[in-house]
Amino acid sequence: MSNFFSFLYIPFGWLLHWIYEFLGSYGWSLILFTVLVRLLMFPLSVSQQNGSAKQARLQPKIAKIRQRYAGNQVKMNEEMQKLYDRENYNMMSISGCLPLLIQFPIIIGLFGVIYRPLTYVLQIPEESVTALTGAAQSMMEAAGTWTTRSVSFVEVSVLNMKDEVIAAAGVSQDVANTIQNFDFNFLGFPLGEVPEFKVPSYLWIMPVCSFLSSLLTGIYTFLRQRKLNPEMAKNPMMGCMSFFMPLFSLYLSFQFPVGISIYWTMSNLIAFAQMVLLNHTHAPEKVIAKQMIKEEIYRHSRENNVKQIIRTQSGE
Repeated sequence: MSNFFSFLYIPFGWLLHWIYEFLGSYGWSLILFTVLVRLLMFPLSVSQQNGSAKQARLQPKIAKIRQRYAGNQVKMNEEMQKLYDRENYNMMSISGCLPLLIQFPIIIGLFGVIYRPLTYVLQIPEESVTALTGAAQSMMEAAGTWTTRSVSFVEVSVLNMKDEVIAAAGVSQDVANTIQNFDFNFLGFPLGEVPEFKVPSYLWIMPVCSFLSSLLTGIYTFLRQRKLNPEMAKNPMMGCMSFFMPLFSLYLSFQFPVGISIYWTMSNLIAFAQMVLLNHTHAPEKVIAKQMIKEEIYRHSRENNVKQIIRTQSGE
């Protein structure tokens, strides 16, 4: 699977490597990396904001269609499609579901890079990475700590016990120095450690931060949607998702290294800041007003063109 997605890892790997070479700190590199990626996705956020505003504008018309054809699902679907065609709205367009689909390969690429710091951040030769990860796996199997989940972040495990792994792998001195000089700690947090749910420790701070940042984003999204589209906000699924995702984020934070929790926390906070900014610069009321003005201009232009054609045909 990792080989299949390797084409996604390479560009993100070079970006994180370049940032690390510039800053010299993996923790700060991870944060700046997250900021740059979120900025890269900002145009998608703008498109989603505009799409949500347009969808909100269509809701009264959609409600009428559903009420009128409540007993005829086929006719209802036909009228809904006609409405979307008239309004030039496509659920799979850049203002609909497409931004969400675009984010999936980005997320896959990000996780692949974060899980494999030896390959993509330090850019250690493949044969050395194989020797190091093989030694780490053997040591973890002997200690009884190797699990199926360990396969995903075995390179992180190498950095957690680098002295023992370097000695067992027999890599070159250059590779050994590169790994030894790599600081895998940030603000006192060992980025490769996995917090244990049953063992309270200061590592719990990052899962809690991930949970709270996700909850903040979820609540803000729910409140904004309730104001923009009250009918959709009444859907129980939306409320459940707003609170389920933070809990799911908390669960995952106890399954993966602390570095992943830092990425999730920063990503959530930046996403929240973007939503607040877009709610000011691209407020739904402003977007809807602009759409109505454009449609009115288009309607007048089309009417004038029709009148001009009629005059031409009548010889005036």
